[in-house]
Amino acid sequence: MIAVLSDTHSENGHALDGPVLDAVEDADRVVHAGDLTSESALDAFHDASEQLLAVHGNADDDAVTDRLPAARTLDVAGVRVAVTHHRRGGTTGLSLFGRERGADLVVFGHTHRPAVVETGDVTLLNPGSHADPRGNEAGYAELLPTDDGVTVQLRGINGDVRREVRVEGR
Repeated sequence: MIAVLSDTHSENGHALDGPVLDAVEDADRVVHAGDLTSESALDAFHDASEQLLAVHGNADDDAVTDRLPAARTLDVAGVRVAVTHHRRGGTTGLSLFGRERGADLVVFGHTHRPAVVETGDVTLLNPGSHADPRGNEAGYAELLPTDDGVTVQLRGINGDVRREVRVEGR
């Protein structure tokens, strides 16, 4: 399982608790779509997971920005995943970002609101924020590898599944 988070916005550690902390500690990999904000938060995520794959966001301080790329890609069960914090142009900009990288799934942050958008050629996933939610929708996501792709689960901070979508590899 891969835990997916974004928009921690913490000056003091990872701000993980309960089922979200359990998910991060149990995950094979952790993907963070930016705005950890501080080096303390980045280091705490590294302590919680040896397999952290993060990008920097617009609110990250220089120490975080210097250590993390603006974008990255990874493969999960045949699904190519592109990760960024934010792209101008909204859904269209994120879809173009994904297509440029040959991605099936784009993970992004910035809005602090969980969302899954299926555009036809690429699925967009915002896990929301576990620590600084907007609209009372704190959350995170999990990617569950299958034989022919991944199951994406948007979860509330109590661990409940709010939405589930399948993404197949090419």
